[in-house]
Parts: sequence; C-alpha cells; structure tokens
Amino acid sequence: MKAHELFNAADPALVTQMLDWFRDNDRNVYKSAVATLAQSKKLRLVFIQKKPLGEQYAWILKTLRSKQCDTIGEHLLQAWFMAGNQEMLAKFCDAMGIEHDGKGSVTGDLPTEVDAAKLDGAVDTLVGAYDPKVVTLYLNVFNLQRPGGWDTLTAKLEGDSRLTLA
Repeated sequence: MKAHELFNAADPALVTQMLDWFRDNDRNVYKSAVATLAQSKKLRLVFIQKKPLGEQYAWILKTLRSKQCDTIGEHLLQAWFMAGNQEMLAKFCDAMGIEHDGKGSVTGDLPTEVDAAKLDGAVDTLVGAYDPKVVTLYLNVFNLQRPGGWDTLTAKLEGDSRLTLA
C-alpha cells in the first residue's frame, strides 16, 4: 500500500493520535507538514491555521488521502514511527534480526528476504504489547522501504486478522 492508501484505510483516530503526537512533541514537523500540504493545494498556511483543531485534522487527513500527497504522507509516517515509536521499532528489529541503533533505526542493509517464522514471532510480540492498528500501520510503512515490499510481509498483512487499519 502507498501512503495515501494507508491514510484512506486507517482509522481516523489513528491519524489523530499521530497528529497529536507531533503537536505535543515536534511542533516544527507539524507546522512544516501543514504548510507543505497547504502549498500543494495552493492555499495559504494561515487559512488552515485559523481553523479549529478538529477541522485542521480533518483537512489534513483529507489531503493526505490524495495520491499527490504520497511523499508528504510517507515522510510524516516515517517521522512519527522513528521519533514517537522507537521502542516498538527496536522490538521489531530485534525479533527480525535486523541491525539497528537501539532506537529502531536500521544501521545495516534491509534484508532481501523476510523469514516467515521470525515475522510471525515479531508480529505476536508487537500485537501483544502495542495497539494492533499502530502495529499494522508500522508494518505497512516498513513494507514501503523496499520497492514492491517483501512478499512474506505482504502476505502476513493480508492474511492475519489481527492486522487491520480500521
């Protein structure tokens, strides 16, 4: 799934959780994202900033659901996971045997293949410790890191009933 497809499929509450995290923890990323999205729609930033927060979020989600905002959406998702969900990323990397910096940022090469048994264990661990919707979103974003994704991960996302976005 591309980023705009993820935003179309995701529970709006999950997107709200992400946007709240940025507003609380990294306002610069939030402001930059809103400015870039506004510019992509040929709107002035102040037009969006004057809206009540709920309307801002609804507008952001609507805009991120469009194909033309794929790159912005993917960057937002990556930033949220890399800064706001480091523990989960590190657990995934550990379970998959992927070298990382202790915060979930991969330090070596991404694997060429994903071992199904390791993936099953990693998913079990993550779903047991975190919101399954967040886990599902992360696994989809991880799958975007390689052109075409990994067949094993794609099959897991499609076949495991715990891994739903809505």
